[in-house]
Amino acid sequence: MVVENMTAWVVAGTAVLGMGLYWILYVVGAAERRGKRAVELGGGSLSRNQVADNYKQYSAFFKKPKEIEKVDKVPKLVDTFYNLVTDIYEWGWGQSFHFSPALPGKSYKDETRLHEERVADLLSMKPGDRVLDAGCGVGGPMRAIAAHSGANVVGITINDYQVERARSHNKKAGLDRLCEVVCGNFLHMPFADNSFDGVYSIEATCHAPELHDVYSEIYRVLKPGRLYVTYEWVTTPKFQADNPEHVEIIHGIEHGDALPGLRNYKQIVEIAINVGFEVLEERDLALPPAQPWWKRLQMGRIAYYRNHIVIAILSFLGIAPQGVVDVHEMLFKTADYLTRGGATGIFTPMHLMICRKPLQQQQKSAEGDE
Repeated sequence: MVVENMTAWVVAGTAVLGMGLYWILYVVGAAERRGKRAVELGGGSLSRNQVADNYKQYSAFFKKPKEIEKVDKVPKLVDTFYNLVTDIYEWGWGQSFHFSPALPGKSYKDETRLHEERVADLLSMKPGDRVLDAGCGVGGPMRAIAAHSGANVVGITINDYQVERARSHNKKAGLDRLCEVVCGNFLHMPFADNSFDGVYSIEATCHAPELHDVYSEIYRVLKPGRLYVTYEWVTTPKFQADNPEHVEIIHGIEHGDALPGLRNYKQIVEIAINVGFEVLEERDLALPPAQPWWKRLQMGRIAYYRNHIVIAILSFLGIAPQGVVDVHEMLFKTADYLTRGGATGIFTPMHLMICRKPLQQQQKSAEGDE
């Protein structure tokens, strides 16, 4: 009888454990909602045995300040970063790799969608327009914007794994007729001059080693008289360069997000004007009446610990590649720096800037051809 009872308990315990593992691995982060399941975590375009070494190389990059100053090194750094983090982002955050203003009574999903749809509305996008998403990631914003506006959206990302993921998501969403994805460097885009009816970037140009270069490319491909809308990562007026805590926070954000150096809110306007844009509006969308955008990071701490245990188990079992645990830990530390940046008010990931390419650009070109 005792043996039978013990056997029953073992069977029941195994069943409960099995159901728990199934829930964690297959239900948490379901593909329809987030795009990735835990058992699918990998290193993007990297092979399994390359993940750990690439993470070490990425981390070491920030220990050599002179390397960060080399413009030609940054695109490779950003590509490596997104190979390392794309699966984890999709699993733990979703298909839109950005923050959004917190809105009373709205879910994270609704906040994200409204933040993206704002871009379409500011650009006055409509069916038939051809609009560029500069730094599209796996295409979460692209799909929301295309569905909202009916316009054709072309996204560009430097990471070929993200291109693969975005195209897959576009097809599943039934939006592949409106959404196109190109693998390329937004510092040297494979598009003709004056070929887009609008351009936007959502928390993407912060990866550019020189902001002037990416703004110049955007200016080149945008049609005269049309708009460019961007959400920028910047330091705010509250940032003090002589405050050690402030400097630590900003450096932590840069390290954990593959940033060659955060700009301040004044610099982005100055650079846009220098390129030739008319700056119609610029403001921090994180300021009141918006609620703290970083609350989502704080609320995600419990999920982090749960996810970290899952990743550690998967890595131990050989399901997830070695190095993924280190990447996840880096992202958790970065989330703390981002939270501190938001709480102190020295950093914002959503400084809105609306720019217009002057019509006279077209007139000058016509005069030059005569």
